[in-house]
Amino acid sequence: MHISKISLVNYRNFANAKLIFNKGINTIIGENGSGKTNLFRAIRLLLDDNLLRSAHRLNEKDFHWGLKRWQGHWIIISIEFQEVSQDEAIQSLFLHGTGNVGAGTVSRATYNLIFRPKADIRRRLSELTAGDHDGMAAILSGVSIEDYETLFTGKSEADFNDPAVYAEIVGDFKNTKFGKELDHPAIGVRVPVMLSVSKEISFTFVQALRDVIAEFQNNRTNPLLNLLKRKSGEIDPVTFLPITKKVKDLNDAIEGLDDVQTVRSDIVDTIKEAAGEAYSPSSMSIRSDLSDEADKLFQSLKLFVGEAGNGYEGAVHELSLGGANLIYLTLKLLEFKYQKANQSFANFLLIEEPEAHIHTHIQKTLFDRLNFADTQIIYSTHSTHISEASNVENMNILGKVGDGCETYQPTTGLDPVDIGNIQRYLDAVRSNLLFAKSVMLVEGDAEEILIPTLVKKVLGITLDELGISLINIRSTGFQNVAVLFHDDRIKKRCAIVTDLDATFFDTTPTATDDAALSKFKAKCASAQTKGVARKTALDAFSHDNPWVECFYAPHTFEVDFVDAGNADQVVSAIASVYKDPATIATAKAELESRDIAVFGKRALLMANYEGKGWFAIALGNRIDHQVIIPDYIVEAIHFLRPVLSTDVWFHILSFRVACIEKSGLSAPEVIQSTREALKLFRAGDMDLAAIKALMLVTFTADPINRILDKAS
Repeated sequence: MHISKISLVNYRNFANAKLIFNKGINTIIGENGSGKTNLFRAIRLLLDDNLLRSAHRLNEKDFHWGLKRWQGHWIIISIEFQEVSQDEAIQSLFLHGTGNVGAGTVSRATYNLIFRPKADIRRRLSELTAGDHDGMAAILSGVSIEDYETLFTGKSEADFNDPAVYAEIVGDFKNTKFGKELDHPAIGVRVPVMLSVSKEISFTFVQALRDVIAEFQNNRTNPLLNLLKRKSGEIDPVTFLPITKKVKDLNDAIEGLDDVQTVRSDIVDTIKEAAGEAYSPSSMSIRSDLSDEADKLFQSLKLFVGEAGNGYEGAVHELSLGGANLIYLTLKLLEFKYQKANQSFANFLLIEEPEAHIHTHIQKTLFDRLNFADTQIIYSTHSTHISEASNVENMNILGKVGDGCETYQPTTGLDPVDIGNIQRYLDAVRSNLLFAKSVMLVEGDAEEILIPTLVKKVLGITLDELGISLINIRSTGFQNVAVLFHDDRIKKRCAIVTDLDATFFDTTPTATDDAALSKFKAKCASAQTKGVARKTALDAFSHDNPWVECFYAPHTFEVDFVDAGNADQVVSAIASVYKDPATIATAKAELESRDIAVFGKRALLMANYEGKGWFAIALGNRIDHQVIIPDYIVEAIHFLRPVLSTDVWFHILSFRVACIEKSGLSAPEVIQSTREALKLFRAGDMDLAAIKALMLVTFTADPINRILDKAS
């Protein structure tokens, strides 16, 4: 038996979320704050026997944070199981408790936690006439959390993720329309407490390893102590008798020590001197409280581990953070193995962010090796190393959207070939696109190295601060990755940035061409043909997909970088490429030429001479804030971040003003007046259009105006 689907409605940062799971190992991927911990808590409320009380104590903070008013709404956490065992005991549980409606055995079952208003509130809402907003407001204004109840149901047929179904079962709050059915049959049949699924399965939760030392010091959460307690209950009392006798002998020996008896006598004498016989205790002894009970004796045991290889074994708090976390995780896994040995109906292991303080090699090794038979394992992570080792078909991705969270399954609707391509591609570097807010795909090293530098130099902020992850495809096979971004899969923006490779000189062969020139012309002509075909294919691929858009360099990155007005920036890098004075002079003259056939060839020669990656590094070390970002890259950035907040624009424009001030190109009073205007803009007393106009008039030649021109 395994979890096949989880639906969350109105729970914490999930307004309406659906997650799909498969047998074996599954991965929940998401950035910090995306809801991984909340998702795991939702699962535990249904399946973790240790959290059963909490399931009956939900409060207003558990409602979705985006609800304007939580009163009247329901929290629904629904788990669907597949491949329910045909074992008679299991079938009995699901047929009577959580199975589908109908006779005979079941292979699919549902189990739901519903937190809803009590019957009286539901009845009063059902009696309202459609559109009676005042009546609804009057009822809901008096509702408190004490007016809510928790129930577990099974045999549900409702698609809780369908807003229309929610409106039918719970109510249409917008139109004040509530059904007359107080216990809608679609929510299923109430599950008696004695048939709780959590009591019939093996379930272990390994929490995020943020303060593992504190866990070891807490008797309630110490994993070693929990293991020992489990074993202490299995000890045969007869077998334990010799230890009991030794403990009694040890206690007697300690109590009989001369020094101990002397101290006891001295206490008795002193208290009689101070208080007299009438007020002194009738008897007094000093005893050892070393218990002869197994579970209490086991509490005195501590774990000592050798880590440095020098033979020294230290306590857990002496270990490195990674070492302590690895020990903690190991003990929790052993706890799971002990539970699994009880032959439960199903086995579930939830591991929250195991990557904390653990070396990347260990992360991947753990993920590869943790594969218990007949066990569904669900990881949550924001580690690219674990996501690399994950099966992309078994992934759920969480993404923050406003005050809430959306869930995505990256392979929905894809054929096996596409899935195989993605799986092979997601190595530890490129898998960060799964965590990104938006993605820019580029084809080569030059773009990967220089685009982040251009943005930082011109805007004063990084691509990361803009929420853009730049991924180097290292080819032109963009579709293999961009297919992830779609209404059915990952709803995040993806910009494909590539070259058209249009020729910038006459490639017609002539009789005077030498072998090298003939080869160069043929190569450029072929690249242009491929560029046209690539654009046709990419435009068709991205057509009608709001999440993917393509942006093209007319020629190649290096040529169009110079053509944008950056000849001086490239000239500054000549000395890092050439050493011969004559070659340096020729290169400088050609780069400063206004003829693209001349400066274009030289730009490519320089890039190919060093290798495009190394040339990009050399160029990146020399460009300054006056660099001009080519238009197609600016357009891609605007697509990925169509709207920037006032604070972000204030930061960018303040940075530009500081650069202009440092260059000495404007008078101090102009700089000061611009800063005053920026303060008004930040305070909301000037809009973006006004500040754009001011920057254009005041600093006409500054590169920021090309970017502001495209801003909305």
